[in-house]
Amino acid sequence: MRVLVTGGTGFTGAALVRRLLGAGHEVVALDRKPGIRLDELRAAGADVRLESVTDARAVDEAMRGVEVVHHVAAAFRETDQPDEYFYQVNVNGTRMVLEAAVRNSVRKFVHCSTCGVHGDVEAPPANEDAPIKPADYYQETKWLGELVVREFADRGLSTVILRPNALYGPGDPGRYLMLFRQVAKGWFPMFGPGEALYHPLFIENFVDAMMLAMEESVEGGGTYLIADQSCCTIEHLVRKVGGALGIHVKIIRLPLRPLILLGHLVEAACKPLRVEPPLFPRRVDWFRQNRCFDIGRARRELGYVPRIGLEDGLALTGRWYAQHGYLGAFRMPPAPSNGSVEGP
Repeated sequence: MRVLVTGGTGFTGAALVRRLLGAGHEVVALDRKPGIRLDELRAAGADVRLESVTDARAVDEAMRGVEVVHHVAAAFRETDQPDEYFYQVNVNGTRMVLEAAVRNSVRKFVHCSTCGVHGDVEAPPANEDAPIKPADYYQETKWLGELVVREFADRGLSTVILRPNALYGPGDPGRYLMLFRQVAKGWFPMFGPGEALYHPLFIENFVDAMMLAMEESVEGGGTYLIADQSCCTIEHLVRKVGGALGIHVKIIRLPLRPLILLGHLVEAACKPLRVEPPLFPRRVDWFRQNRCFDIGRARRELGYVPRIGLEDGLALTGRWYAQHGYLGAFRMPPAPSNGSVEGP
């Protein structure tokens, strides 16, 4: 098939593009940024177009002949951008892609949302029917984007909404990098008790779910939380990262309340200057918000089964960071000799 992947040069989009190409599909990748794997994607056969989902002409041209759309593009961690930018990309951009999909008679539209629309989970594990409680403007605009997708589903377009959890894996120089870098020093500052629940999602597991969602056998209209097998406390995650790096990490206990205040102050100071704040409330929330979800619906209706566990996923991620120089002089322990796990 001919498949369009918006956000196709980013961490998630590029992983999906590589999988689609490997399965024999023709892929158009639309993204406003080149990403770190632009040359690799083009060499593999992807038609990469560096344009925005907010450009109706570019979207319509990319959509020609497409049978399936994976809408991954989003304004995410761009903390130096005004709120209007998030709305323009995550809501208006989603509408533009949906309108072009309808005009071009696309068979299925797979929308990448976020588990963050549920905010802090009060009664874990939460399922797709848990209260919608966005905690910041990014999460709010992702929820508004979902509502736009549902509007087009009511008009007859076959849609699937996926809500991924905390994505990580080889190829991502951002989400988990600070965690790995700090643990590689041999100690980690734990603000608060470290008992907040966190639900990782290895990138290849999520790509499995995305591939399943585009199958004709999957009925349109569904919304699915996608995560690894189980959640864990953030302290457990930190210690597992230490295990992946082959070191015993020392946990330094610190109070959480001053960090919360500092996060707000730093963000407020940096926003008028349009600079990336080193600390902001969403980053602090990692220490205190529960993210733990039930993936039963995805199992039953998509046939989704997480195949790469936390220890293997972290080991693959740590090795990628070390091999690409993201951990400085740190050297990973030798890889296991059984060859049971391979990187994407």
